[in-house]
Amino acid sequence: MDNIYLLMLIAITVLAIADIVVGVSNDAINFLNSAIGSKAISMRTIMIVASLGIFIGAVFSSGMMEVARKGIFVPAMFNFEEIMYIFMAVMITDILLLDFFNTLGLPTSTTVSIVFNLLGAAVVMSLIKISASDSQTFANLGDYINTKKALEIIRGIIMSVFIAFTVGAIVQWVSRLVFTFHYEKKIKNFGAIFGGISLAAITYFIFLKGLKGTPYYKDLKDLLEGNELLIILGSLIFWTLFSFGFQKVFKKTILLVVIAVGTFGLALAFSGNDLVNFIGVPMAAYHSYEAWIGSGVDASMFSMEVLDKKVPAEPLLLFIAGGIMVLTLWFSKKAKTVAETEISLSRQGDTHEKFEPNILSRSVVKGSTWLSDVFSKIVPVSTQEKIGKSFEKPDVVLTKDQSINVPAFDMIRASVNLMVAGVLIAIATSMKLPLSTTYVTFMVAMGTSFADRAWGRESAVYRVAGVLNVIGGWFGTAIGAFIAAGTVVFLIKWNPSVMTPILLLLTIILLVRNYLSHKESSKKVVDEDSLTQAESSSIQGVIHESANNIANVVKRGNKIYSSAIDGLAKQDLVLLKKNKKNIVKLSYEIDELRDNIFYFIKNLDESSLGASNFYINILGYLQDMTQSLEYISKVSHKHVNNNHKKLKFNQIKELKQIDQDLESLFNTTKKAFDSRSFEQIGAILNNKKEIFDLVTEKIQIQVERTRTEESSPKNTTLYFSLLLETKDLLTATMNLLQEYHNAHDSSVEPATLASNPEEEYT
Repeated sequence: MDNIYLLMLIAITVLAIADIVVGVSNDAINFLNSAIGSKAISMRTIMIVASLGIFIGAVFSSGMMEVARKGIFVPAMFNFEEIMYIFMAVMITDILLLDFFNTLGLPTSTTVSIVFNLLGAAVVMSLIKISASDSQTFANLGDYINTKKALEIIRGIIMSVFIAFTVGAIVQWVSRLVFTFHYEKKIKNFGAIFGGISLAAITYFIFLKGLKGTPYYKDLKDLLEGNELLIILGSLIFWTLFSFGFQKVFKKTILLVVIAVGTFGLALAFSGNDLVNFIGVPMAAYHSYEAWIGSGVDASMFSMEVLDKKVPAEPLLLFIAGGIMVLTLWFSKKAKTVAETEISLSRQGDTHEKFEPNILSRSVVKGSTWLSDVFSKIVPVSTQEKIGKSFEKPDVVLTKDQSINVPAFDMIRASVNLMVAGVLIAIATSMKLPLSTTYVTFMVAMGTSFADRAWGRESAVYRVAGVLNVIGGWFGTAIGAFIAAGTVVFLIKWNPSVMTPILLLLTIILLVRNYLSHKESSKKVVDEDSLTQAESSSIQGVIHESANNIANVVKRGNKIYSSAIDGLAKQDLVLLKKNKKNIVKLSYEIDELRDNIFYFIKNLDESSLGASNFYINILGYLQDMTQSLEYISKVSHKHVNNNHKKLKFNQIKELKQIDQDLESLFNTTKKAFDSRSFEQIGAILNNKKEIFDLVTEKIQIQVERTRTEESSPKNTTLYFSLLLETKDLLTATMNLLQEYHNAHDSSVEPATLASNPEEEYT
């Protein structure tokens, strides 16, 4: 039984390495997004600067390790056995919780995660001890838990959300008012001042947040404390002169330096102060094990009062942790997924919105619109017009994909993001207020986006929904961490030798599953049958570009229709369920094409405006086809899922006959579009009456069958629904072919006659 604690220590150490990986994957957004979103400097440079910040911050890590030792609970109230159970539960739940958020691509707070994991495990362990005692009651819980610290953290969460958003919005609004979106000329004149203020603020942040509490701070304490104002003024003068010289010598904007230095500063602070979230618990577990082994006392009798003493962090462990963090930053795909969430929410232009609007986001947007209307009635029109000119964006016409590939926001906003986040964290640190770097950096980015009018009428409801989802996730982190850690520590305490291996195995399985799931979903390989947006500016070009889409829709539609019929015939619910997913995916891709119509028309040549009517009509018919397929798939699944009577043999046979004819039609159509043999469309249209007559015939047969022998209303309803929707599917398909036939003839006839007049008649 004694060996179980050594095994636990080894397991905690291994989990700590994995925890660093998932933790950095989530917190990378704190210091990367402003630089990545602005595309001011290359990705390679961003990663090098951030890596230096992370590594230096880790090696100079602070005494924040004490949070895991005694910040949440009172160590003297627990014995070694109980402490190891608590630490084991905390590491298991922390890594799973952070990995869950990474897989979703949502930023959350590693600080809140570790704190509430510790709190949940410690509370449950305390309640177990209290319940086993005859002299203690629930009122004694305060003797075990540092409730003051927990309340401070909760208060810090709420305050940081609102303060960071508000301050970020105000500073960005003023900055945009001064520099406008056409800031290149003004930055040459006022860039030295802006750079001086920004760099001085970031430097102050690095010293206060990055160095305070480190083992090396005592050597600088006398120099820094009491001289804050002098440091700020000295930094302001130095950086203003530096900014002026940089712009004059290198002929480049000082904003590049602001973004690089700001990224370094945030990375250093994150690593130096948040490292406790990843290795604080393992180090505390190691010190506990070391003290217990040397005592010779039974694990259930050895008091953990030893954790009350301050123990310096081992430099070698910090060095190793820093190396793991840097490697994670470079190679973690989940870090990129989390970063994409914040960048998409703060993007200046249009993007593929990641979040769906909800009641709350709609209410917030409506309320903001009402306040804006009130504001417009109070402020003079001349003032509104003057302010509006500062927010006029450059008029550049881009396709939707091009708008996504350009910088998400400009260097002014990136600089403000880094500067404001740095200053706020520095002020909170000097006031000893607990907060999360994730909360501050994320909400500053959202505040600057809001002030920059990135959340327009087209995107506001989606962006607000995204922000609310992330904020909700933060509070979900706290609640989930508390409950999960409490549950796990209860299970371990119940039977440690059995539950510990089971929980560790379950952790490994979940991590591997999430990794594989994320790897699969993040693949950028485009399916050969996926639909593509038309980019040509001529009708002939659009005809040929759209041919691939039509061939793919016909191919996938054929498979979906056949699967629906086969699923009904075999009562195969799994096949029908998969079929529903396939048609939803196809429908989504066509909706994406329709969403791109605005950009398509904007990019057309004046001489090719006729292509817009053709393209719009084609998309309309494709949508009609998918709607029919979606209905057929849905009613088929519903019928089998509700366990209704099977269709009769004759009904299945008739549907199979229609399916065969439809398959022949679709295959011929696909070949025509694949080979660009558009002249074959005429032959297909000439034979359309045959398949329409077949469906009509089956409808009439079912009418006669219903009058004489049919006894199931559900079967009758389903069969008529399938036949009528098949007729609608055929109508949409033929309309599409007719549109193509007409457009192709009109686009090639003049050219053909001009090049070879006789060929038209051969």
